[in-house]
Amino acid sequence: MSPASSAIPIVCTEEVGEALHEGRPVVALESNVITHGLKYPHNAETAAEVEAAVRKSGAVPATVCIEDGAIRVGMTQQDIERFASGSGIPKVSSRDLPVVLARGGRGATTVASSLVAAELAGIPFFASAGLGGVHRGADTTMDISSDLIQLTRSKVAVVCAGAKMILDLKLTMEYLETQCVPVISCGSDDFPAFYCASSGVKAPHRIDDEDLIARVVATHWAAGHPGGVVITSPPRAEDAVDPAEAEAAITDALQQAERDGVGGQGLTKYLMHAVDRATGGRTAQANMAVLISTAEVGGRMAAAYARHQAAGS
Repeated sequence: MSPASSAIPIVCTEEVGEALHEGRPVVALESNVITHGLKYPHNAETAAEVEAAVRKSGAVPATVCIEDGAIRVGMTQQDIERFASGSGIPKVSSRDLPVVLARGGRGATTVASSLVAAELAGIPFFASAGLGGVHRGADTTMDISSDLIQLTRSKVAVVCAGAKMILDLKLTMEYLETQCVPVISCGSDDFPAFYCASSGVKAPHRIDDEDLIARVVATHWAAGHPGGVVITSPPRAEDAVDPAEAEAAITDALQQAERDGVGGQGLTKYLMHAVDRATGGRTAQANMAVLISTAEVGGRMAAAYARHQAAGS
């Protein structure tokens, strides 16, 4: 779908617009990591490194944000600086998107809202450090990330390092299976856990050939499936955190969150910060490294898909 066919205002940077028009590979990126991740100026610096990783792999980065009642696909360095140094910019998930757009405000996109934006703009690939998923205790809380729901609705392939280890990853994989979302592991036999190389759950498919993965994605959509494909790439060995150490920190953090009465939307941020403190900052460092590595892999996957599309045209 081209940006012109959408009733929602979509504003592409000149670079992104030209790449889409010419059929060159583009990778969508979320802006939530800029506004709700690291402190300034580290958030702006990391965003620049993520975009550079996409370029290194031969694709064009398209960081997505909301501003002035429009979905902006591609942010200039000045835009990134404004969002990175600003305050009070809300996190906008897919359910919040129509409200923020109608009001004409600003917003930073999450995985879910970035998937909506990517499909509207005609970008088939999106890269992120990790997906949201089924939360621990979801059998009583019904806490399931909108990332998973949106994956079943948007025809966008997601390249990531699996899902956050603070989640129930077995149930996350069960949900993806139930919703017929293909999960392909590249470079590993296991489904990775964000900053851990393995979640302990074997991936249903391992494919290391990027051109074959491109054919799988194209075939999934050719078969009429409305949703996306998950392509995982584990963190590098030198960046990964030991799963046993991370699990111990998560267990302690969950107990502390219960004592503090933290739940709902605030739980993920609370747990991530608590685990980072418990590991002496190593999980935050691993998070930054995974942001960059998945962006590079996402660029390679998008390039392979563009080659496949060109060969079939």
